[in-house]
Amino acid sequence: MLVHICCAVDSHYFLQKLQKDYPEETLVGFFYDPNIHPYSEYYLRLLDVKRSCRMLGIELIEGDYDTENWLEAVRGLEQEPEKGARCAVCFDRRFEVSAKKAAELGEKYFTSTLLTSPKKSLKQLKTAGDALAQREGIAFVAPDYRKASGTQEQNILAKEDALYRQDYCGCLFGLTMQREQQQKLADELFLPLSGQIQPESIEARIALYEKRWQLEEEGRPYRIVKERFLNWRLKFFTLKVRKVTIPAHVLPYATLKNDYTRGKIEYHVNALHYMSRDEVKFITLKTYNTLLGSRYESVTQLIYDPPHFEHEVSLRSKLGLGAYDLSAVLVTEKIPENRIEIILQSETYSDVREKLIELD
Repeated sequence: MLVHICCAVDSHYFLQKLQKDYPEETLVGFFYDPNIHPYSEYYLRLLDVKRSCRMLGIELIEGDYDTENWLEAVRGLEQEPEKGARCAVCFDRRFEVSAKKAAELGEKYFTSTLLTSPKKSLKQLKTAGDALAQREGIAFVAPDYRKASGTQEQNILAKEDALYRQDYCGCLFGLTMQREQQQKLADELFLPLSGQIQPESIEARIALYEKRWQLEEEGRPYRIVKERFLNWRLKFFTLKVRKVTIPAHVLPYATLKNDYTRGKIEYHVNALHYMSRDEVKFITLKTYNTLLGSRYESVTQLIYDPPHFEHEVSLRSKLGLGAYDLSAVLVTEKIPENRIEIILQSETYSDVREKLIELD
């Protein structure tokens, strides 16, 4: 039996139920989910599915990440709500490829872990699965593992085995609508040009779960814990001196009351230079290198290849700024002597992140 897999939280429970209910069947996992955006989120979910299948002794096949074809299939349905017409097309597309893969492999049956997702319509899924299975000359298996407290059992199992718990279906359009309704920043879609890994970004989660994989391979104990913290994202920044744009690097947690400010440097205290408005401060690249022990030859180099986020955050305390300081601190080659204009759009917000702790 070919089992289309959407994510480890759904599949881990679903696959174990199938192993119990269909002991005569050899299960083959098929991860085909071009709807998942961005690619880093796709990779993270695949990583967790690989771990789940390894734990359960199930072969896993990865389908193509043909996201362009998926986007074309749902064109015009971008504003459809969850469980709407876009979801139907999405299921049809993934089920069609899964049914063809099952027929290609000579399987008599195929099914999908989407059936156990509480956010999906069981009737909608069964209708799509039956139609495509009939076309390929096979059968679609649609057990209802949600009933009889199945969803609760699924969540307990996911927690016990420390599975990655995503909080959106994977679809770009579903994500943006969900975040708008929650009045939250869709920070999953933020990726700095510098490549610096931002706190509680998908890239940060990948690093954590890859480290977890390594620890398990080595048989070393660990625990994943959660913590609430102040998160930050830079949306846009530019610095002009006498209307000429100059390279400048923004330290993490820089904010402005409004997006725009202007002024001149009024004074300095040691290496920290204070602008006349909005608590903006400047330091030179030389000061930056001295305090962080780095060797950047230009601000441009710093912009495109900054150090680790947490390492940069430590610079605020080295400059004598308080633990709760959110003022804009800018790094330039030289301290500007003329009129300064700044556009800085950023957002700070309460967030929750996972931390991996190695146990002795």
